[in-house]
Amino acid sequence: MGVQVTFEGRTWQVTGLVDGRVHLVAEDGATGCVLAAQLVCAPGFSVTGAAAAEPPAPALWETVPLAAQERALAWLRHIREVETGLPGGPAGGGAPRAEYDPQRFTLAEREGTKARELAALGWTRASRTTVQRMRLVYQRQGLWGLVDKRHLRTFSPTGRTDERVVAAVLEALRRRRGRSKTTTLQIIELAEQIVADTYGPARVKLPGRSSLYRLVKVLADPAEPPGSAARTATGTARPGGPPPALRPAERVHVATVRLGLRAVGEDGGVVPVAMTAALDAASGCVLAAVLHPPQDGPVSLSVLLAEMAVPRPQRPGWPALLEQAHAGGPARRLVSLPARIEATAARPAAVPETLVVAPSTAAVTPAVLAVCEGLGISLEPAPSRTAGARRGAAYTLEVLAGLFARHATAAEEACAAGEAAGAYWSMPHLQDLLDEWITVRWHQRPQEQLRHPLLPRAGLAPQEMWEVLLGVAGMVPLPLAGQHYGELLPAARCALTDSGIRLGGRRYDDACLDEHRGRGRRWEVHHHPHDPRQVFVRLPDSLLHAIGWADGEHTLRPFDETVRRRTSSVLTRRGAGAPPGSGETGRSADVAAVEGIADGMMLVHDADGGGAGDRIARDTGGFGVYDPQAEAELW
Repeated sequence: MGVQVTFEGRTWQVTGLVDGRVHLVAEDGATGCVLAAQLVCAPGFSVTGAAAAEPPAPALWETVPLAAQERALAWLRHIREVETGLPGGPAGGGAPRAEYDPQRFTLAEREGTKARELAALGWTRASRTTVQRMRLVYQRQGLWGLVDKRHLRTFSPTGRTDERVVAAVLEALRRRRGRSKTTTLQIIELAEQIVADTYGPARVKLPGRSSLYRLVKVLADPAEPPGSAARTATGTARPGGPPPALRPAERVHVATVRLGLRAVGEDGGVVPVAMTAALDAASGCVLAAVLHPPQDGPVSLSVLLAEMAVPRPQRPGWPALLEQAHAGGPARRLVSLPARIEATAARPAAVPETLVVAPSTAAVTPAVLAVCEGLGISLEPAPSRTAGARRGAAYTLEVLAGLFARHATAAEEACAAGEAAGAYWSMPHLQDLLDEWITVRWHQRPQEQLRHPLLPRAGLAPQEMWEVLLGVAGMVPLPLAGQHYGELLPAARCALTDSGIRLGGRRYDDACLDEHRGRGRRWEVHHHPHDPRQVFVRLPDSLLHAIGWADGEHTLRPFDETVRRRTSSVLTRRGAGAPPGSGETGRSADVAAVEGIADGMMLVHDADGGGAGDRIARDTGGFGVYDPQAEAELW
């Protein structure tokens, strides 16, 4: 409320948040009203005086040696204990140790106690000054500031900027930290004044203003950009279960459930289907849902973060990918393509404040921890599923899975009428059906748990509850930008050949790769493990470029889906070990009329009433299916 935003090339002031809609007024008196989800996804949208959140690149954390990662995480636990008294921070719960109780000892005394404790554990050069320096570095740069960078093989984020200028910018950030009305321009002007006071006027060459803007953006803590309030280490453990969620994206639960469905795997076999989803505890909205085979293990939490934190309209190539997916699948859709695009654009997306994750549900790697630390996301272990926790996120997702399985089964029966029993949909087809069903049905379906105590008989839908809570909270949780979608996905190193990039048995190619072919090096490629339609390659300009699947048009050509299904049926028969043909062989030649060909089998009619007709015909009236491989000697 009251902040200025840039929207459609004009500057507006936010005057109200009502029912998920943002009311705006321009400098010339013009007014406007737009959905919050569409406002933050609009091209060119920005908040005046606030820097956008920048997640640290997971691939950069992967370059840190394992010993340095462990050392940084150990420092993180010790610093949190010095600041809050709890090794896990305020979200860890429990009671502080007596020597680190903030109510009894000052911050300096706790730093001295930690230095003596580390010295007793064998840490070298662990004085009180070292503990204080590491704590201050953590406040400025987050977890990345705790990493010993002497052995890193990466480029400097500040480029070739003079170290004296970098130090001045860091000092300016420290002085202005916690002042809500600080702008990036004020940080730059203060840094220039610090350089002039320290080294004299015109003694140090300063880069241009555009370079200084980028430098401030690089050096500022992503969790505390200029203008945000300072972090405070307050709060005690709350007895009686987890705290309630009162704002959108305040607490997001991640859980995995099994679907009563089977899909055709990439090898043509039949695989079971599981769903890992991120459910907003306050509104009941599904911020992310990924289908995957259970035998592949848990889904990476970075994939879920990319799905929930980056709005779909801002993802590279999203309209074309949605149109391609909508063209496949069932002939009768829930909504038309334009209506689906409009509904998906208004689907909630945000960076969560707290993620509640079970260890067996999503894979939490050190790179994911670095991303969460940089974005200010707290991680909490999911409570055990006791009788009292039955109606939690897992139970809600079980209800969702049951309803979607019923919808997918009905669609499959309508499309597979007359075909042999077995798995009909591939995993990408089911994922597209799930995304459409969640957007059109689940988010618009009133739910029992979304009721206000004063209105116990008025159940709201998740989309309605999201809009209501936006007005109550008085703030809109901002998502990440489109370029961060590829950054959050897992990375691999792949070779670039004349035919493109090969990953997972698929080929990806684009014209932007032409000038980089044949260099004999491996490139950083980010990919969605469960969405093969495109990958993201980091080129020498340090940006990720979306590269499409070279054979992606196969989902639109008329006979390709038939080829896939019939190939699956052939592989199923091979795996079952059934003989290629039945009946006796070696009899004299007979006369049979060929009536048709399907799946490599001939539909024949016994022309003379004997011989092949007795052996080949499977139906009444002398018609049947003939296998030329089993009866090759007759031909």
